[in-house]
Amino acid sequence: MIRIPTLRLGEEYQSLDVTEVKDCRTGEVLAEVSTVNGGIVRRDLTFQIQKGREALKKFTIDELMEISRKAADIFINGTVPCGDTMQSAQDYVETLSKTSGLPHNMCRANMAKVFEVMDEMPTILKGLTRSLDLSVLDKGCIVQDGVGISYTCEADSLGVVLPSNSPGVNSLWIPAIILKVPVVLKPGREEPWTPLRLIMSLIEAGVPKEAFGYYPCDHDGADSILTYCGKGIVFGAESVTARYKNNLNIEKHGPGYSKIIIGEDKVDDWPKLLDHLVASVSKNSGRSCINASAIVVPRNGEAIAKAIAERLAKIAPKSVDDDCAKLSAFANPAMADWIDSTIEADLEEKGARDFCQEVRGTPRKVEFEGATYVQPSVIFCDSFEHPLANREFMCPYVGISEISQDEMLEKIGPSLVLSVFSDDQEFIASMFDFRDAGRLNLNLPTTYVSWDQPHEGNLFEFLYTRKAIQVQR
Repeated sequence: MIRIPTLRLGEEYQSLDVTEVKDCRTGEVLAEVSTVNGGIVRRDLTFQIQKGREALKKFTIDELMEISRKAADIFINGTVPCGDTMQSAQDYVETLSKTSGLPHNMCRANMAKVFEVMDEMPTILKGLTRSLDLSVLDKGCIVQDGVGISYTCEADSLGVVLPSNSPGVNSLWIPAIILKVPVVLKPGREEPWTPLRLIMSLIEAGVPKEAFGYYPCDHDGADSILTYCGKGIVFGAESVTARYKNNLNIEKHGPGYSKIIIGEDKVDDWPKLLDHLVASVSKNSGRSCINASAIVVPRNGEAIAKAIAERLAKIAPKSVDDDCAKLSAFANPAMADWIDSTIEADLEEKGARDFCQEVRGTPRKVEFEGATYVQPSVIFCDSFEHPLANREFMCPYVGISEISQDEMLEKIGPSLVLSVFSDDQEFIASMFDFRDAGRLNLNLPTTYVSWDQPHEGNLFEFLYTRKAIQVQR
């Protein structure tokens, strides 16, 4: 069993309170994670955090980008400390799979996603800063075309409350370190591994240990991280993110409600789009906020639902080391029970059919090799107002409904990613004025991400603000 300490801004601390992390299939205790209360978090962030900021300011941005590149190689290939043991890349994949429910191939895919961000940091920062000359963060001020440019950091640190559902979300906080802002992380209960491995990889590559806080903690501790860091990011259900609705210093990453809409000009050729539709719903086992949870079309909705269902009904639980595995187990079986019962309860209302369940002919929730799975659902709804037309669950799920093209933007509501399949230039032009889409993908699946185009917030603009400065000419 691994014993994982708290990292109080780089210093290991073993608390008397621990949380057990268990294998979701066997129940074996794999780790004891040291857990602290909000008082310790507040004390550290009040009196110690400035040390991390000062340590990072000694580096240039170019030096930190090179460190990020080295850390990327360590993260994906190396052996790093993990509590009281050493963890290889394969150890990480196997342990992450045991506690998160992800099969090995999805663990590696998420690992590759994080690697790409670290390895391509110049491209990431170019996108985040709109090609700003990053030397301004080293010098404090630069003169460009006779105009003085200066930026001020808005916080001494970035606090992040992480989820357990997908390791790839850790890629969102990494640029903060390269932007010279310390990070204070609360790991997900079932997923302490990825943030800790990233911290250790970055330290080994050369980032000062004072730049990292790793605080497994209770709700009070999580709230303290978000509020005492000055800037925070929280992941979670709407019930979690709603608590910070009016706090502009906290970026909320709740359900994405990402959607696909197909225009009049392409809806009759929908079979050509089927691969994109299936990928949008099912990639990463449907666990990402960028997975499509709703598809809206002007017509042919029932035929599209049947076709997607025939493809997704083939996705079933497989052994964790099967490279063809496309479905993740649930670390918490109660979540699987809730998803299944919620869908069943809403199906009792008229106007909805789960075509995937009909094609598959087996229950949605199943047990396999000691783990609990929720198999895909493809729900055709006769109205977008049906409760299943615009829902999001942590599994391959999509609601399909019909809305006339001229009413779509009025009715679909907020979407983290909105994929539009159309070549109608007038229709596409209307999308650019649609404020309820965080990211617009044109003729691409919702899961297509270019890391120089952030789809939810902009970390640089969140952490830095431009300062007016007058320079003598």
